[in-house]
Amino acid sequence: MDIKSGQYGHAARRRAMNPLRRIHGLAVLRAYKSPWLAHDLIAGLSVSAVLVPAGMAYAEAAGLPAVNGLYASFAAMLAYAVFGPSRFLVVGPDSALVALIAVSVMPLSQGDPHRAIVAAGALAVMAGAICLVVGLLKLGFVTELLSLPLRYGFLNGIILTIIVGQMPKLLGFKGKGESFIAQVHDLINGVAASKVNMTALAIGIGALVSILLFKRIWPKVPGVLIAVGAATALVKVMDLGERAGVSTVGKVPRGLPAFEWPMFPLDQWWQLAGTAAAIALVSFTDVVVLSRTYEVRNKETVDRNQECVALGVSNIASGLFQGFAVSASGSRTPVAEAAGAKTQLTGVFAALVVAALLVLAPHALTSTPQSALAAVVIAACLGMLEVRGVMRLYRLRKSEFMQSLVCFAGVAVLGVVNGIALALLLSVLSFLWRAWRPYDAVLGRIDGRKGYHDVSRHPEARRVPGLVLFRWDAPLFFANAEIFREHVLRAIDDADETVRWTVIAAEPVTDIDLTAVEVLERLHEELAERDIALCFAELKGPVKDNLKRYDVLRKIGEARLFPTIGEAVSGYLDTHDVQWHDWEDDAAREGSK
Repeated sequence: MDIKSGQYGHAARRRAMNPLRRIHGLAVLRAYKSPWLAHDLIAGLSVSAVLVPAGMAYAEAAGLPAVNGLYASFAAMLAYAVFGPSRFLVVGPDSALVALIAVSVMPLSQGDPHRAIVAAGALAVMAGAICLVVGLLKLGFVTELLSLPLRYGFLNGIILTIIVGQMPKLLGFKGKGESFIAQVHDLINGVAASKVNMTALAIGIGALVSILLFKRIWPKVPGVLIAVGAATALVKVMDLGERAGVSTVGKVPRGLPAFEWPMFPLDQWWQLAGTAAAIALVSFTDVVVLSRTYEVRNKETVDRNQECVALGVSNIASGLFQGFAVSASGSRTPVAEAAGAKTQLTGVFAALVVAALLVLAPHALTSTPQSALAAVVIAACLGMLEVRGVMRLYRLRKSEFMQSLVCFAGVAVLGVVNGIALALLLSVLSFLWRAWRPYDAVLGRIDGRKGYHDVSRHPEARRVPGLVLFRWDAPLFFANAEIFREHVLRAIDDADETVRWTVIAAEPVTDIDLTAVEVLERLHEELAERDIALCFAELKGPVKDNLKRYDVLRKIGEARLFPTIGEAVSGYLDTHDVQWHDWEDDAAREGSK
């Protein structure tokens, strides 16, 4: 063994076993350069300008006191700064999770704000633990379970649920519905009963229009902060809480969040397990998508398993400090990048701004109107709504459009958690459907073109007399093995001349399970009774090894295995008197001799 390579190998193993390698903040501090400090400070201030009103709004949307959104932001950003591998990613309360949190917290809280905080903390801790385990076991590939159409449907379903849930607050009254149907019912009944507070509605609409205008015309200006700040000042100066009955955030406790383990009965922890798994999947998917976007843009590589570890620690920290489940923010991360963030220290500065607000000026938040916070959530949801992608699915692939539509309806009608379960089920069924009835083809030669081609797409292709070249474009497993056998026999029956050899072009076959092996053995026996040899070309090494272990090759004969289709054709022509001329086959036979 080469000494130098051995030393490097031992060094790599030592790094892999070193627990401190997970603490990316240490590596950032070691390599930190003083010119970066100003950039990170400005980026942190910019992020906090968006984070404070958004965090409060998402907490309200999740059925929690607004201040808990600041607690979650503070704890999560500090945790991600220590463990997170991405320089730009901002972690905190996110609109994609609020419906999931609300649907679990509200039934367990029974109207008690403290129970709601405890339930939300328990949910965050459990979701974080799942993310942490997934990251440590390097199971980051689980995010690939949600295909693009299902992500569209799931996201649009959640957005519709959140917007409907926020409409009563925008209109100035309180809705009580937990499910989408119940929320629609409450909204209609509230409007019919003349519960709408026109002053609160005017403030909410004004905030919503302002946020959307700033986003479109001056995207670099913190429109959310300006809109919510202006609404808060208006309510404070004109005393609209008392004079017009405008609902506000109310008293905000002074100080940083205290450590608090969620004291919850064991059976209620189990009740949260399904939602925690859903939150872990959704938040980790968001983190991976965002981090991939920025690593491509900045030509950097980010370990998605470490992202999962950092996300898990961030959620656990949020849950233990009176926060709730967090994810990567698709709205605040671009703010950090645009403001010139250089390292994860951006999150530390943003967290310090939140801490200063909680310690020095919590009273500044008391007059914030609920309708303005509802406007923040609705504006964020409108920005996430995926219409163009769904219409593209409709134009290009109707089946995936239907998958997206079913997932959307599932989230809206069955609920967010059940909607995610439906999305995962649809992903698995979609894969099984494509693998169950894959594409197959009979191959022939086209004059002047290399290789062998599908005769159904190329009617001019010539088939070797007495030889069927059959390609199967999927693994062979229990669900499609019989279909494979039927299609092979049909290809033989449809041949113009008596078939002597059948060659399976097996390059696309990545696996063969035991059920398929039994079908192969039966097919071999059926063909042998008809004096037809069953052969294989281009079998992958691992598949061939499995067939040896299954004792199939002994029955078929290793002489019937060929490395390429061309050599299989040459082998057939060498052993049969067939009138067939093709210069490439002649050359292959000469080369094999």
